[in-house]
Amino acid sequence: MKLEKEFYLCDGLQLSRKLIGKVLCRQTDNGLLRARIIETEAYMGSGDKAAHASKGKTNRTSVLFEEGGKAYIYLIYGMYCCLNISANIAEVPDCVLIRSAEPLDGIQQMCKNRNTENLFNLCSGPGKLCQAFSLTKHDNATDLDSDRLWIEDDGFTVDRIAVSKRINIDYAQEAIDFPWRFYIPESRYLSVKIKK
Repeated sequence: MKLEKEFYLCDGLQLSRKLIGKVLCRQTDNGLLRARIIETEAYMGSGDKAAHASKGKTNRTSVLFEEGGKAYIYLIYGMYCCLNISANIAEVPDCVLIRSAEPLDGIQQMCKNRNTENLFNLCSGPGKLCQAFSLTKHDNATDLDSDRLWIEDDGFTVDRIAVSKRINIDYAQEAIDFPWRFYIPESRYLSVKIKK
């Protein structure tokens, strides 16, 4: 069942937890792609130095200042796209980075998109996930109740959600230590394994 708009109208921390176990879906010319979200990170707008929106509204971040439930897709390192889901009410620019997912359907096409046969490497990182799903900056601001990109609830239940610091935000001063990464700890599809 496709998630309703109201699902996204909460803060980024709540949405990060709520998205764990849900299914990211993309309709392409080559068929339907589906993957279970197993790792997210919250970015909390103006008070979060790791968040793009911490410096206010720009052309790049304007979608985050709209009502939640849209894709925020941007380029990193000049070559990889990252998929975020906007959260909260209008003018509160929270979002959730989808860090990794477990492929479910359309796996053959995902392998082709990523040029790999390694199932555990298909969507195990934000850039990899966007490649697997053929998501680019052209998909930025897509409403998640569209017929080409959406998130659904298939009834899957998550037994335990683990929490840690976010990944690769060394520039973010005190925000480096905020425990705003959420994940299914036993999953083999995580972007980064946490050493015990």
